[in-house]
Amino acid sequence: MEPLAEVPLFEMDEEEDVLSMKSTGGCAYAAGALAPPAGVHSDPFVYMNFMKSHCCYDAMPTSSKLVIFDTTLQVKKAFFALVANGVRAAPLWDNTLKCFVGMLTITDFINILHRYYKSPLVQIYELEEHKIETWREIYLQYSTNRLISITPDCSLFDAIYSLLKNKIHRLPVIDPASGNVLHILTHKRILKFLHIFRAKIPKPAFLQKRINEVAIGTFRQIATVQESASVFDALTIFVERRVSALPVVSERGKVVALYSRFDVIVSQFHFWLLFYWSAFKE
Repeated sequence: MEPLAEVPLFEMDEEEDVLSMKSTGGCAYAAGALAPPAGVHSDPFVYMNFMKSHCCYDAMPTSSKLVIFDTTLQVKKAFFALVANGVRAAPLWDNTLKCFVGMLTITDFINILHRYYKSPLVQIYELEEHKIETWREIYLQYSTNRLISITPDCSLFDAIYSLLKNKIHRLPVIDPASGNVLHILTHKRILKFLHIFRAKIPKPAFLQKRINEVAIGTFRQIATVQESASVFDALTIFVERRVSALPVVSERGKVVALYSRFDVIVSQFHFWLLFYWSAFKE
């Protein structure tokens, strides 16, 4: 979810709103291009058939920004780079294993802050000293986390299934021949790809229904944060409820803003800048 009021500092679109000409003719990367579904009769399966008829390579933009981190990089420098480049995740390269071993995301930063945060006046030394590999060793003690990826010739249906099954928001597209990461596929990119072809495929009847009739989404026990709450309170809700953004509610119960996970690292980035600038002046 993106903030409604204004775009945070350094926030930018993660890729150009341009698709290669390869997308107009099916999958150019796969050995056999699949034709778009013609005259779908089963209404609920319109989008499913569309996703099965296009591969991940089709949805990749002609140009996009990709940031890759070595696991020996300090966590603080890694998140500086995320903010400065306006990206929310980066594949991790292990130079010892000579392969990609995982992803560093905004969620990791939220978990680190929540784990080590003491007070606004106390510096988080773990964040200053830890390397990415150190954090992974600590984190993987409580998780079976592994790199989940997909190849360019896999269908978008397979990509969506992997995103849902593994409860992840980003799926690296890796070239099986070279082992290189070509793109980070997201829900947003898939929706954008579907939007481009919206005029060429039949519209399912459920698009005419009201949001509450579709029964998809959160309508009860919605996670919110009070306007007077601390940043740590918001961090706790992010971790416990596993949400990407929180409606900020006033004392009267009115939604006045939206606080996202990306806002957290932008605010921390500003704090670090002020901290080091003050130290430099002294």
